Amino acid sequence: MTNKDLFNNQGNTTMLSIGNAPCSWGIYYPKDNRYTPEQYLDQVRAAGYATTELGPLGFLPTDATQLKNALDSRALKLTGATHVHTLADPSTHDALLATVEQLGKLVSDAGSKHVVIMDEGNWYPSGRRGVVDEAGWKTVVGMVRDAQQCLAGEYGIAMTFHPHLGTCVEREAQIDRLLQDTEVNLCFDTGHHAAWGQDPAAYMRKVWPRIGYVHFKSIDAGVRARLLRGEIDTAQASAAGIFAPLTDGAVNMAEVMGLLAEKAYAGPCIIEQDWSPTQTEEPVVLARKNLEYLQSLSGGAQ
Repeated sequence: MTNKDLFNNQGNTTMLSIGNAPCSWGIYYPKDNRYTPEQYLDQVRAAGYATTELGPLGFLPTDATQLKNALDSRALKLTGATHVHTLADPSTHDALLATVEQLGKLVSDAGSKHVVIMDEGNWYPSGRRGVVDEAGWKTVVGMVRDAQQCLAGEYGIAMTFHPHLGTCVEREAQIDRLLQDTEVNLCFDTGHHAAWGQDPAAYMRKVWPRIGYVHFKSIDAGVRARLLRGEIDTAQASAAGIFAPLTDGAVNMAEVMGLLAEKAYAGPCIIEQDWSPTQTEEPVVLARKNLEYLQSLSGGAQ
């Protein structure tokens, strides 16, 4: 299979369905966003997408019937949901299970079988973002295992874990350890992996059997260089626009797409722009450009 086999001649997906997520519109919280749920759904469809992630719980409808109606009226489908949680804080264990149970029921009733979880970087004290001791690591592992068991047992959900910049699972050694200590598969994010100078395609190839979900994102090489030199921390790097449009970033997206084609990957794929104030184009414009760029890589392959 070549890259071009991922798309048909009309530019619609065949094997590979690429969606987007509310974070590309700067929607990180349920309330007080720049865009209403209706505006987001209208714009993600106008940008050419047929699938979307749920976004922060409470932004889109939490009633499955209302959610399905909102999606169906725009010919959209739900890819899955991503939940950010303070995984190293044992006092939040019950809250995690309550939330993933709510998410599991919601996405399952809405026609999806995917929930992604990730660590919350903002929980850590300044200067120690993502730093955990052995007790903290055991807490993280226990949280991941219990959440996975809850979702698989009740709803048949394929939970994946998202390594993320500024958290306790962001570098390859940490990801390796998580895969060793748990049975969870990865939501692999190309941009977050590249932020520390790591090679996304090479690592994807190394752990391929454990990849169950893909986020497409790229990196601004200049901001990354400042991060690697220690001039800024991960929070400052995010604010400075480290996550660049796919068209402009340092991640070799052609290599990533080639690997997906080689492996005949047919799982969930989401483009995330992680909107920041450094961007000069509207989210709907960037979303359309990012999708067209991936389609051009696929259609132009030999």
